[in-house]
Amino acid sequence: MFKRSEKVAEAIHEMVSELLVKGLKDPRIGFVTVTGVKVTDDLHLATVYFTVIGNDEEKKATEQGLNSARGFIRKEMGKSLRMRYVPDLVFKYDVSVAYGNRIESLIREIHTTEEGDDK
Repeated sequence: MFKRSEKVAEAIHEMVSELLVKGLKDPRIGFVTVTGVKVTDDLHLATVYFTVIGNDEEKKATEQGLNSARGFIRKEMGKSLRMRYVPDLVFKYDVSVAYGNRIESLIREIHTTEEGDDK
């Protein structure tokens, strides 16, 4: 059984992803991927996790651009969501993707080192 907050999170994920492709013209926002959305049980706060290709400066600039577009995104969500209250948005950089990539590269490095020792 799904909680209502999970359904709302899924809808927000789709809308924000679509808006990033179509609607936002902020030059600070680079190539962004929404990786997940968590909504509180009272449906008042939605944390949107994202990743972006680039260095730390570009990540910070993208986060600032997304946070400055919060009002516009909420307004657009309000048009589509049939809810009494549209959740407040918080954008956070998703470090789990970078962490996973780092672990994968370490495993690959260990694997190639072991192959070299076997020869």
